[in-house]
Amino acid sequence: MVQGPSLVMAKAPKKKPAAAGAKDVSDKLAAEIQRVDREFIKLANERARLSGKLTQLTGAGATDLSEIDYYDLVSVHNQGPLSDRCLAHVFRELISGIDACHQRQRVAYLGPKYSYSHLAALEKFGGSADLVPVGNIAAVFEEVNRGHAKYGLVPIENSTDGRITDTLDTFTRLPMKICGEVALPIHHNLLGKC
Repeated sequence: MVQGPSLVMAKAPKKKPAAAGAKDVSDKLAAEIQRVDREFIKLANERARLSGKLTQLTGAGATDLSEIDYYDLVSVHNQGPLSDRCLAHVFRELISGIDACHQRQRVAYLGPKYSYSHLAALEKFGGSADLVPVGNIAAVFEEVNRGHAKYGLVPIENSTDGRITDTLDTFTRLPMKICGEVALPIHHNLLGKC
């Protein structure tokens, strides 16, 4: 069964009566937030332009040039209140969008959409990458080998069954190399109508 769009609801918060002068302060804060948002947009686009120039010089995409672990980068420079994880995801999506501007990254993964491999591909390449589901592990390798995808994402091990032998066997047959890793925590839940 496929579920359509869902609606998220929450109880509306009670509004506090405005204190004297609070309206002026809130208007100033709202204007400052809008100024910061405009500056953020300007800086994100400047980063995209610089990445485009670097791509032209080197032939590598933003993903190739940005193999920095954003969790490490952010943990060094982040002083809060946003968490390191939050900011690392912002960087990942920014890099994904920049790649989509300059040269779309096509990534084959063991499908279908919203499988664990798809979630791992989103984690690594972001939502702007061209994520292509395929039916089996060998097909992921073939997509990369034939040049239909720049990257392939396959499971290599899991905590219940250990190594994924189909993946390891295919590495011996095709000239591929591992260029990254995504550790994805998996949590299963049993639902029932009791």
